Amino acid sequence: MPSEIWLPNLLLSIPRNPVTAVGVPMCLGLFSGWPSHGTLDSLWYKSLRHPPGRPGRFLPPLLWTVMYTCVGYASHLAVKHFDREALEGTPKRRALKRGLALYYAQLGLNFIYTPIFLGAQQLGWSLVDSSLMTLTSFTMSSIFHKATGGSTTYLLGPYCVWLVYATYMNGGLWWLNRE
Repeated sequence: MPSEIWLPNLLLSIPRNPVTAVGVPMCLGLFSGWPSHGTLDSLWYKSLRHPPGRPGRFLPPLLWTVMYTCVGYASHLAVKHFDREALEGTPKRRALKRGLALYYAQLGLNFIYTPIFLGAQQLGWSLVDSSLMTLTSFTMSSIFHKATGGSTTYLLGPYCVWLVYATYMNGGLWWLNRE
């Protein structure tokens, strides 16, 4: 029998309320990106060679707002399913707890991405972070899909697709500017 994942009660409480479930990722995204706000206008960023498919500057902030809303609400749905499982040791409850732990892990990776990429200007390390975030998010999404009967899939699917694209863009930036 797999061991139980420890998750502090606070981290289970946050997504129980849909406002905090959505608000926490929104605030983390805002606080993560704000210090490097002007970096997109910097000489460093403007001198980078970009891979094909570069989005317009307006698109990422808009998409991240939608993605944070979807991911946050998916965490709300997952914790509601978690709460419906009455017995502590049920396989579904253990799976949901693993999925929620991965949810917070990917939020942490997401939080440090912008400071690594735009703040420290470390394309290689931001690619590592983006790859780990994508892998963690796909794993979380798969766990939530099975444990919630698919109720989180429509919310997390676009997020996973966006992360693949963002990782491609980061990988392209690293590759084209690696010298």
